[in-house]
Amino acid sequence: MRHRWFIAAVALSNCAAFAQSPTDTYPAKPVRLVIGLAPGGGTDIQARLYAQKLTENLGRPFVVENRTGAGGTVAYGQVAKSPADGYTLLGITSGYTITPSVYARLPYDPVKDFAPISLVVQAPFLLLTHPSLPAKSVKDLLAIARTKPGTLDCGSAGYGSSTHMAFELFKAMANVKITHVPYKGTGPALIDTISGQVHMLFGNVLSTMASMKSGRLKALAVTTAQRSKVLPDLPTIAESGVPGYENSTWFGLLAPAGTPPAVVGRINAELVKISRSPDVIERLAPDGGEPVGGTPEHFARLIVTETARWGKLIKEAGIRFE
Repeated sequence: MRHRWFIAAVALSNCAAFAQSPTDTYPAKPVRLVIGLAPGGGTDIQARLYAQKLTENLGRPFVVENRTGAGGTVAYGQVAKSPADGYTLLGITSGYTITPSVYARLPYDPVKDFAPISLVVQAPFLLLTHPSLPAKSVKDLLAIARTKPGTLDCGSAGYGSSTHMAFELFKAMANVKITHVPYKGTGPALIDTISGQVHMLFGNVLSTMASMKSGRLKALAVTTAQRSKVLPDLPTIAESGVPGYENSTWFGLLAPAGTPPAVVGRINAELVKISRSPDVIERLAPDGGEPVGGTPEHFARLIVTETARWGKLIKEAGIRFE
């Protein structure tokens, strides 16, 4: 019922936006864009790119603020309690839909405390292996895992991270036994995969493509339902032995609940326009990112369905977080 209320409320807010005149004075001062991840990563790069474009288009600074801690929940809780005036926004990734199943108590309500603005960018994960592993395809990898259960291991950015969930979904759908090795971030996991300390990794394409291109890691497949436009020769996991597998990393914007619909509509319109601009498409393409830009209702549905999917997987797989 709560999820239905969430989507219905977003739809009503969007309708109200059309009934009102645009907020011509917005923005009248700098806007904070808070993200719960450290500077320098793929999400930070995307946030700063869009913040720069919003600054150029709307004539006021959109300033990215990194607030790390507790898997992003520190940032989420801070923005949830911010004034609902459009001057504090929240940038989230797919990890936002995992945290409700990871933490028993949250300092915010992931549904009621936010107003979705737009999904902005999507990108696949890459299934990467160390070159020494004798697997040229996903089918080869599965054959090894089934012949020698439990002997392969997979690194991740940590318990409850999006890379952890990409692995758990793969393991469950392929029905194989592979050991999970959590790290404190993508960087350490990537380093140990490159050095051969672990056999494989589901890597964010933004941060791992360089390792693939240099030959330090071998890419077997992408996680999205369709092949990547940037890596068209790389098959999907679904077509390589695990039918129905689909997963991606994404970035989008929320505002505190109660933000005027006209303000949400104004920001949404700019994000859609930015996502369609040739220079942004060209900037994100080398890193595997695909600009999206969509309605608040579309983003609301994505958040609801992804939250339900990860909650179901975590419960059925009996995953325990440390």
